[in-house]
Amino acid sequence: MPEKKTASSHHYNIAQLRVESWNKLKAESTKLQSSNRGSVDEKDHKQNLEKLLREIEGVESYFAFPGLNRLAALKEMLGRQEHTAMAHRIADITKHLVSESYRGSVDFSDEDESGGELSDMSDSKNGTGKSYFEVLVLDDISAQEESKLRHDLKDLRVPNDQFNYEIVVQRSVQDAMIALLFNYNIQAVVIRYAPPYQSKKITPLIKPFIQNVLKLDLSSMPRTDLGPILGGLIRKFRPELDTYYVTDTSLSNLKDSTLKSFRRIFYRAEDLQELHLTMLRGISERYETPFFSAVKEYSKKPTGIFHAMPISRGNSVFKSRWINDFGNFYGRNMFLAETSSTTGGMDSLLQPTGSLKKAQKMASDAYGSQKTFFVTNGTSTANKIVVQALVKPGDVILIDRDCHKSHHYGLVLAGAYPVYLDSYPIEEYSMYGAVPLQQIKEKLLKLKEAGRLDLVKMLLLTNCTFDGLVYNVEKVMEEILAIKPDMIFLWDEAWFAFAGFTYNYKQRTGMFVAQKLYSKYRSRSYREEYEVHIKGLKKDEVPKLPDPDKVKIRVYSTQSTHKTLSSFRQGSMIHIWDEDFRRKSENTFMEAYMTHTSTSPNYQMLASLDAGRRQVQFEGYELVEKSIEMAMVLRAKINDHPRLNKYFDVLTVSDFIPKKHRESGLSEYYSQKDGWNRMETAWEKDEFVLDPTKITLHIGRTGVDGDTFKNKYLMDKFNIQINKTSRNTVLFMTNIGTTRGSVTYLTNALLKIADELDHEFRSLSVKESKIRQDKIYSLTKDFPPLPDFSYFHHSFQAVPGVPGGNIREAFFLAYNEENYEYIPMKECLPSMEKGRTLVASSFIIPYPPGFPVLVPGQVVSEEIIRFLLALDVSEIHGYREDLGLRIFKDKVLNRQKTATSIGGMANRMNKKVINES
Repeated sequence: MPEKKTASSHHYNIAQLRVESWNKLKAESTKLQSSNRGSVDEKDHKQNLEKLLREIEGVESYFAFPGLNRLAALKEMLGRQEHTAMAHRIADITKHLVSESYRGSVDFSDEDESGGELSDMSDSKNGTGKSYFEVLVLDDISAQEESKLRHDLKDLRVPNDQFNYEIVVQRSVQDAMIALLFNYNIQAVVIRYAPPYQSKKITPLIKPFIQNVLKLDLSSMPRTDLGPILGGLIRKFRPELDTYYVTDTSLSNLKDSTLKSFRRIFYRAEDLQELHLTMLRGISERYETPFFSAVKEYSKKPTGIFHAMPISRGNSVFKSRWINDFGNFYGRNMFLAETSSTTGGMDSLLQPTGSLKKAQKMASDAYGSQKTFFVTNGTSTANKIVVQALVKPGDVILIDRDCHKSHHYGLVLAGAYPVYLDSYPIEEYSMYGAVPLQQIKEKLLKLKEAGRLDLVKMLLLTNCTFDGLVYNVEKVMEEILAIKPDMIFLWDEAWFAFAGFTYNYKQRTGMFVAQKLYSKYRSRSYREEYEVHIKGLKKDEVPKLPDPDKVKIRVYSTQSTHKTLSSFRQGSMIHIWDEDFRRKSENTFMEAYMTHTSTSPNYQMLASLDAGRRQVQFEGYELVEKSIEMAMVLRAKINDHPRLNKYFDVLTVSDFIPKKHRESGLSEYYSQKDGWNRMETAWEKDEFVLDPTKITLHIGRTGVDGDTFKNKYLMDKFNIQINKTSRNTVLFMTNIGTTRGSVTYLTNALLKIADELDHEFRSLSVKESKIRQDKIYSLTKDFPPLPDFSYFHHSFQAVPGVPGGNIREAFFLAYNEENYEYIPMKECLPSMEKGRTLVASSFIIPYPPGFPVLVPGQVVSEEIIRFLLALDVSEIHGYREDLGLRIFKDKVLNRQKTATSIGGMANRMNKKVINES
């Protein structure tokens, strides 16, 4: 039977429920305060308050603020009928909770914890501006012991401590896991001795939010093992946290896995002060930003400038009579930190030895890679670095045709032969989905059958896509490695840099899966699983598990830090998890990195990458969860509001992903009737999932195409900026910078647009109304079919009849204007009907969507021409409307055919000689 929906089903997460509960408590206490003593109203409001306080207690027990003592004090005030004082206290707590001022400007004194008002830290002995965090302590202790522990730790604090913290005590492993799931403030975990597993305080209100915790049953495990097991789980789910273990088990009896799971292990006899200092030290080390700090220190030094860059120190700007407004706009610090020097702590990006080297190592730890490299010209450059580093002329790459154009140009530079993979079409919304795993395997098996599997070097896929489609990375890698165990994977995660900081998303990232599979394939249990799998295969059945004796984990991810995290524009990173990196790839990678990286990198950009790393280690989990929450709030608002859903539809899972790729059966994240559907199972099992922070709005019923809607309504009227449109959709994205205010502003703008459309529709004449209805029909029912990639002309095929094309040769052949000609688009179909084969000599990239429909050397199909003719986009890169489509001349193709045949024969002869030798 389906699970019964509860009141909490209409809240996406516990944060929503928590804030709404306190606001209800505030409203109810205000009503009680104004009720007449002894009246029916007073009795009703008092009962409501008692119920709300009981419900809130089941949530607040996982947070240090406001804390159970304050809730107890509120109950006592209610019992004493101190209604006015209680209402004032609830309003005070709610204010600090909603504004989050308690995280930086509030003093937790002993008196406050007993229920008193909170005081501003600026008036306290602790000073101002201290970052606040919470420490989760797991220990089955009494209330008296908890109080003593709390006060003993407080006594150890000194005024010059850099950070301020409170503890939140949980008495079971389940409760500790719930606290880690709910509480964004937790930055350190202390597991003491042998805690029990089962929780005694889970309420029905929180059950919908803790299904992952309830699914994991460790009740049969010995209590002495639960502490180390939880330490391992924390490393998996929230690896950014510092974990500590207090035990009586002797060092000789501690398992290696236990030693690796904790930052430090303490014994009962050791001083509590050591634990306190170690926790602060752990936070301090993560807080460090080596390069950003070096830039700040450099800006403070008095220097004489006798190197390049007149702008350094701002001398050429602030002395100017004509551009001093430029200096005033950006501020003096920007110029004080500008230099071309690579000494004095600033370090060199091309050969780092100091602060940059350390910053990249800290980024590697944060993102879960073996190595991380900073890139200062965006992920376009990062992509070209990786491709050039790993493939050479003649190598074969399986590549998503819809990937970013930088990959296509990277293939031209590297001279690799692309085998293009087609994503499934979503014709109703004029966009493509993602590449089904079955198609990738079919292409790979064709190459194997043709004897070219040894030349295949890389599988290149975009994860997630611009529209939010996310691959099942583990399944893709495992089944591809079963066919080719040394395959290199390049995951273009330009729009997915944030994904490593919350578990649902993390399990579909390249770095997380690389580490997971590396450990899995080296385990005894996997070897046994593999042997059973191989024995169970039918004749000619392709294995789905890789051979543990042959498999190599080689994974690269490129990320646009600036797109979804905090970095200046063009700040990107390359993350590497390659067990053969040092032996096979390090030298070529560094050559490619030198080739594409400026010798004058932007230091401000590098400093922002360093600072962005600090942010995600401390608040990445919180900010990513909040960005998802903002997306869900917006989805619900548009779905539920009658004036908005009259014109707009939020596309959901079933609109983007065919049913056969959704094993979980999840079709939507939210419905007005049932509330929120949990997405954990889908993210664990389905071949594709939809990132909810990518909100695609179908606007067909407005009668306005996507490009016009973007410019005429969103930009011109409300200055709302978006990246992508299609014929009948616009794409909104939430990120870690999205606020409730910005969601409210967008909602208000859509309401005003809906009102304007109402007015416009009412004012149309009969003829105008007919034109508008035809446009609506065109945008909602009459959509052009999306063409698949055709194929490379035989002149540019690596081997005739086998997937793979020589895009580099076709690209450079077009450098000679004698080799190509232009043909008007409207003349293409008649020419093809007469039997002429048209072959593209350039990239043709409609924008939007921004990926090639034609690449050099590709045969032009009728479907592609009809698609281009039906497009109503503002620009098509590589196409000149005044001249037409640029294609190769027939005589060039005939000449190429002969050259290719000779070259192919020579290649086959060389291969034969190599094989015989």
